[in-house]
Amino acid sequence: MTYRFFTPDPVKAATGLTAEVYRQLWDDFLGPVPTFQVLSPVPELQAATWALLREALLAGTVSRVDRELVASTVSRANRCRFCVDAHVMLLHALGEHALGEVVARGGTPSEPRYAELAGWAEASRSPEATGWTSPYRPEVTGTLLAFHFINRIVSALLDPDLLPGGLQRSPLVRSVGGRLYARTARGPKEPGGSLTLLDPGTTAPPAWAGDSPVGVAYAALRRAATQGGDLLGDVARQTVTATVRWEDGQFPARPADWAVDLVRDVPGTDRIGTRIALLAAFAPSAISPGDVALWRFSHPADADLVRLVAYGAITATEHVARALTSAHL
Repeated sequence: MTYRFFTPDPVKAATGLTAEVYRQLWDDFLGPVPTFQVLSPVPELQAATWALLREALLAGTVSRVDRELVASTVSRANRCRFCVDAHVMLLHALGEHALGEVVARGGTPSEPRYAELAGWAEASRSPEATGWTSPYRPEVTGTLLAFHFINRIVSALLDPDLLPGGLQRSPLVRSVGGRLYARTARGPKEPGGSLTLLDPGTTAPPAWAGDSPVGVAYAALRRAATQGGDLLGDVARQTVTATVRWEDGQFPARPADWAVDLVRDVPGTDRIGTRIALLAAFAPSAISPGDVALWRFSHPADADLVRLVAYGAITATEHVARALTSAHL
């Protein structure tokens, strides 16, 4: 696994909140995977991201297969190869070998209920164009939103290959890897176990989540990630927000040129930050070493890069969340 722009501190060196997050990752998931290590420069963001993943994807009684199908389908819609590979492998771990391979190929599941669920997840990339909303429970809806955020973090900050040479895209490797994780994937998780990691804050959980711990976790993530916008001025933030709304998830054909055009009227000191945030929202893998080098002239800390990428990612995620008009519990 290669980190694109910086290497996080070793897991064994973690202290405080980050160490607590890693302990829960060992207990409830696959250990401190790179997705969470790369967020470690901003512990409150790392904790909120883990809380949403745990409460939405792992905890409770909703079918884990349904949730992994949503995770992998959203990841495909967002072109996050790393997350597609990881969650197809977890479908294998749950014994859904045929379904996992259909998702890996970008096909439509043969079972109507799974086909409907996958179509719903895919449509969320452009919620205004598709009239998207959610008829599903908070755990399923929260899984979808979690991966709209996580996909963008991963595509921006991690290399797309889980294994050397992309070996994880071999059906045999996926199947074997799934069997290795079967016990972990199938074990029940009690809802609410991650909430002790969160700053209680004052933000109310969203209406679509009802009284589920998923809503508390999502509100904490939204609060932590939105703070990255403080790195930019008002015009820059308005540019990011407005672009996310009017582009409605459309992939730019030439992301680098597209971003250059959009930041022409942004004050000079904010242009590179605005560019990175826009790419994080729409085409995060297009963030280049040159972009990051320019950003680091004024913001050398790894934490500021993570905050900026998270701001772009949560702005895109919130565009999806705003389309939710009611919760069906």
